Amino acid sequence: MKIQQIRNATIILELGPYRILVDPMLARKGALPPLRILSARQRNPVVELPDSTGDALEGVTHCLITHCQKGHFDHLDRAAKHWLRERQTPVICTPRDASHLAERGLNVQSLPDDHEQPSPFLGGVIRTVGCTHGKGLVGKLMEHGVGYLIEIPNEPSLYLAGDTLLTATVRAFVLRHQPMVSVVPAGGARFDIGDEIIMGVDEVLEFMRLSRGRVIANHLEAISHCPITRAELAAAAIGAGVAHRLFIPADGQTLAMND
Repeated sequence: MKIQQIRNATIILELGPYRILVDPMLARKGALPPLRILSARQRNPVVELPDSTGDALEGVTHCLITHCQKGHFDHLDRAAKHWLRERQTPVICTPRDASHLAERGLNVQSLPDDHEQPSPFLGGVIRTVGCTHGKGLVGKLMEHGVGYLIEIPNEPSLYLAGDTLLTATVRAFVLRHQPMVSVVPAGGARFDIGDEIIMGVDEVLEFMRLSRGRVIANHLEAISHCPITRAELAAAAIGAGVAHRLFIPADGQTLAMND
């Protein structure tokens, strides 16, 4: 298994002969609107795609979407829709997103609407895990989406947490399945009002105490409402004694997770 960090939540998974593009945001720097109005009014994304992106995208065989409605352009933006539509790349998603994406001309392959029940996936199985993308009033306005657990023969089990806080559901799931590799959102995103809507430093460290596997942190330094930096998270991991299991890739970096 190889995992290439592209930018924000966008990664490419290499699983045997398959290359799976996850939550693509392919816009140029500053092409998308700000996500905070009262402070740090900065257009998104705040960094360009890495130079290696074009070559990395050439080999993509499938796309996987965790959520994409209610303005979540940081998981599927207009540039990514155009790219997927032109190539008719199979787009795997939940039933909730399937009709939304099909209306936009994408080649949709919907998963069953049943959390925890495994479905066939590229020679293995995939199952969804509920996300909580914010609480209180902000949470009521958000699109909560799902995470995915992917289990392919001869590959480490992989948990893509999606955009979520560290909820009781996520805790129980990790304790029960103990994925060998997890990819978690770590940017501590928040709007002008309300609390964090994805994991921040403290919840990432707590996640690592629950999980015995390796953890990859993303959703960092690419979107204006994510204040956590790579350096801040790395320092906290050292202080907590978990830095040997926490990977914080730079944009464009590829991690080999079979070692």
